[in-house]
Amino acid sequence: MFSKSRINEPGPKADDKPKAPETAAKPSMDFTPTAPKGKASASILSSDLTIVGNLRTTGDIQVEGTVEGDIRAHLLTVGETATIRGEIIADDIVVNGRVIGRVRGLKVRLTATARVEGDIIHKTIAIESGAHFEGSVQRQDDPLAQGRIAPPSPQAQLTAPAAKPTDGV
Repeated sequence: MFSKSRINEPGPKADDKPKAPETAAKPSMDFTPTAPKGKASASILSSDLTIVGNLRTTGDIQVEGTVEGDIRAHLLTVGETATIRGEIIADDIVVNGRVIGRVRGLKVRLTATARVEGDIIHKTIAIESGAHFEGSVQRQDDPLAQGRIAPPSPQAQLTAPAAKPTDGV
């Protein structure tokens, strides 16, 4: 019912001869992981780091330093020591530090230490007591879609009044 683990067993003795490989192994430049891939850990930008430029990832970012540019991520955590000057767009946003710019996210949370100067466009929002916020709040079903050009709806084309030519009178 139980099997003994080989992790704690001693290695081969000096008088043991190593076994010859049964098949010839050919060198390979490809790396094949032996364990299944798990979720990647968040990228952390330390407090002594300043980035000038935009950041874009499908993963998670934790900012502790300064970013002067836009950030797009899956989960964005703004640390207490962080300052972001630019637009941030993410599925989940947790602000502990300072953001100067627009915030767009499905779930936005401003903690008690948050300082936000800019508009927030969200699906759900939580603002803790003590958070400083200066701007407007707007709820949208898909706040991440803003900025994408949506094709005009067929109804809008049908209901638009037709322009009448003028005779110059």
